[in-house]
Amino acid sequence: MSLNTPENTHPHDLIISRVLNVPRAALWRAWSDPDLLKEWWCPKPWVTEVKAFDLRPGGAFHTLMTGPDGASSGNPGSFLEVVPQSRLVFTSMLTADWRPATPWLGFTAIVTMSDEGGGTRYTAHVMHPDEDTCEQHKQLGFFEGWNAVITQLEAFAAGLR
Repeated sequence: MSLNTPENTHPHDLIISRVLNVPRAALWRAWSDPDLLKEWWCPKPWVTEVKAFDLRPGGAFHTLMTGPDGASSGNPGSFLEVVPQSRLVFTSMLTADWRPATPWLGFTAIVTMSDEGGGTRYTAHVMHPDEDTCEQHKQLGFFEGWNAVITQLEAFAAGLR
């Protein structure tokens, strides 16, 4: 796992890059089917409801995460770029059909997948509009939470082979 890769050139970016022991096709399947996405999307024991999932540039992407104590986090946004089995870009800064949003936590995420060794290099590059938002995301547990979710994705996708 690398927290500060050479591509992390902007101080408002947070990056996690790991080699997962599953093929890209399985990762893509887990990512591209909303019924599968809800199985791994947020750190357990939280659960995910997929409220909107239109996998195309400008398509809605909205998840609602709910914790065992009843706390919840709604995350409406949209997909910006979709390259099957290779790259997904999504944001909380826009909603469906490029409509501007004012999210509680503004970011744009670039998820890339590429073959490496017998597995897949999976990189989550999350960009924030300013230092305060980036720091807020860190304090909310970005590295712990996103790493837990990536581990869940790997385990879940391994069962899809």
